[in-house]
Parts: sequence; structure tokens; C-alpha cells
Amino acid sequence: MTAPLVLIEPYAGRRGGHHQRTLVALARARPGSLVIAPHGIAREAVAALREAKARRMTGPAGHPAAVLLAASRLAAGLSKAGLQVFRSRRRPRFLRRLPHQITLIARCFAEASALRTARRLEPGAEAVVILSASEALHGAAALLGGLPHLRFVHEQVTAEDAAVRFLGRLARRGERQVLAVCPTLAVGDQLTAAFPDLPSVVRAFAVDDGRRLTDAERDGGRTAFDIPIGEAAVCLVGGWWPYKDIGVIDAALPLLKDPLHLVVTGIPLDEAVLARWRDLPNVRLHTVPGPVSESVLRLVYAAADAALVTRRPGVGKESGLVMDAARLGVPLVVSDHDPGLTARLRGRPWVLPFAASAPDALVEALHSIIRQPPERPGPEAPQLLGMWSAAGQANFLTRAFASLCTKESRC
Repeated sequence: MTAPLVLIEPYAGRRGGHHQRTLVALARARPGSLVIAPHGIAREAVAALREAKARRMTGPAGHPAAVLLAASRLAAGLSKAGLQVFRSRRRPRFLRRLPHQITLIARCFAEASALRTARRLEPGAEAVVILSASEALHGAAALLGGLPHLRFVHEQVTAEDAAVRFLGRLARRGERQVLAVCPTLAVGDQLTAAFPDLPSVVRAFAVDDGRRLTDAERDGGRTAFDIPIGEAAVCLVGGWWPYKDIGVIDAALPLLKDPLHLVVTGIPLDEAVLARWRDLPNVRLHTVPGPVSESVLRLVYAAADAALVTRRPGVGKESGLVMDAARLGVPLVVSDHDPGLTARLRGRPWVLPFAASAPDALVEALHSIIRQPPERPGPEAPQLLGMWSAAGQANFLTRAFASLCTKESRC
């Protein structure tokens, strides 16, 4: 019989996204697991975790955990205030970076609090995993938390400046109690360059839940957005963050020569850009205010002939949108921003790649969708992208944690 896991998810309070989906899938794969969410759990995720018979903890257990969480919230407040005070470009660079450095400390304290809670409530767990871990202070989190653990590092956003780097050096021995899991090779290379002594492996984060879109859902999606059968539709999912290249879409859509339905959902969005798209003669825009539930998100994907993914060149983090398309069975129009991803997708009949930041190339891909929608990806698509089932992922986490504990006597 499989044993429970400790799943720590600082982002559990955010609605939607593959962070929550993976959390729930792992909890379902290991009934009785302990979910620790220091910043709360979204209502939809609470219901799913309850069905999975997962125990949920949103507060600290024990005095050390409470002190660490209080310190985290204090640091987060200072960081938020600093972002307002030092946001002007006229400020020196080190001052503008200071709030982000304090955020790294706040995240470290929150992780350590969750680890202390795990140590108190589930000392015999088969694996302790931080599903969305900070990109810094890895050893400090382990030492303050008093517990070895696995940590998924999704991207390297903020590097450690001198003061935080000094704190990291003080806790360097704690890195022996950590195994970092990087969803892509590009992230793994960045992490190794920044932390050459930190043990790490590359493993996709998103899991395949086997719930492909059905024909009934596809019909329902078209009906929900009033998109006639036979008219081309593309979906654009997720918030418009800086690493996403919305500008290339903005430049490409006015060049369309034939009508195209575009279904947009996410948060944040730029209303001024959406207003421009509504006025374009060959764009039929449908917007769904975000964040949305999983059922609504499935309708968005179901309505589309393809999902559109555009990122700036060099972005190498795992794309939840690409993973969603593969597991749901939705064709892709995707930029070649990441050479590793491009190599995996090359030659697949359900993928239309285009040159990143090239509007003409995107227009050509969209015209291909309008003329003839590509075939849907088969059930082998998730494995092509390195996705595992939730049970397979849980087994990997258990084996990796056991290997870590073999080297670390504190387990």
C-alpha cells in the first residue's frame, strides 16, 4: 500500500493553473497526504482535496513554525512597501532590487515554516515536497525548517544579491538536505550556474490526469462561445506576464486576411489591447474574465481548433499551456522561444511552430489554422513532453526522497 506524501504549495491560494492541478492530482494518487498551504487554498482546490481525502493545513503547527510564518509575513509586507517606494527608474539599481531580495527571504521563511509544520504533523512521510519553491536560499529553508525535502524550482527570476548571497553561504551545508527538481533542462542549467553545489534533477512538473477533452465538451465549447462549426477558432489562455509575447499577437492580428475566432482568458489582461482586437475586421473576440474554474477552462480549450502560445526568445521555463494542450488533446500554435521544447515538438502534425517575435510567421500559422485545422494530438503526446501520470510522479518523488534520506541522517 502506498504511503502519504507531504505536499507544500505556496500558490494553492491562486485559482486555476497547473500548480493547483498537479497538487490535486498528486493528492488523489496518494490518499491521506498532507497538504500544507501557508497562504491558503482556493475554494475549488479545497473541494477537490477533500474528495481526495487529503488533510489540509493552512496555518503553522507549533511555535517555531508560527514564528517563521510571522517573520515571512513581516518581510513580505516590507517588500510590498519597498516596491512602491523604490519603483522609480531614477532610483539606484540596488534600491530597486532590494524589495525583490526581501521577497526571497520572505519565501524562505514561509517554506521553513511549512517544513516545521510537516516535521511536527507527518514525521514519517514517504516524501516531503515543496511544489512551487523559491529560486534562492535553498539550504537556508532546509536548515530553518529542520527537514530534508525535494523542491520544484520552476524558474530563475531573481538572482541573489550580495546580502542574500551571504545568507545563503552561511546555510550552504543545508543544501545537502535538498534535491532541486527542475521542470526543464534550461531551468536546470540556470540553477546549476547559480548553485553549482546544489543537487538537482530535471523532471517535468505537470502530470497527465488522462482527462482528454470529449466530443461532447468540444460541442459544448463551441455552443458556449457561439462559434459556428466550420469557423476557425484559437484560444489564448493565461495572464499576460512579461515573458509572454503579446506584442507579436498584437502586430499579427491586423494582418489576417480571413476571419478567426479568438477566445481569451486569464489574469491580468490588457483591456486597451483587447479593445483594439475587438475593432479588427477579421477578429471575432471572445473574452472570459479570469481567474476561471477548471470546468470553464476546459470549455475554452474545447472551443478552439488550436491553443496559441507565444513567449519571448530564451524563455525556458515549463509551459503549463503547452502541457495542457498535450494532455487535453488540443493542437498547438507555438513560438520557437525554447530550443529544447522546439526539438521535442518538431515534425509533429498537431504542432504549428513559428519564429518567436515574428508577426509574419505567426500570421502564416494562423492562416494555416483557418484553411485546415491540424489533427489533434494523440494520447502519446503527454509522454512526448516528459509528462507522467500522477501515480508515476508520486512514485518518483518517493524514490528521490528515499535517496536523499540515505545520504542525510536526519530523515
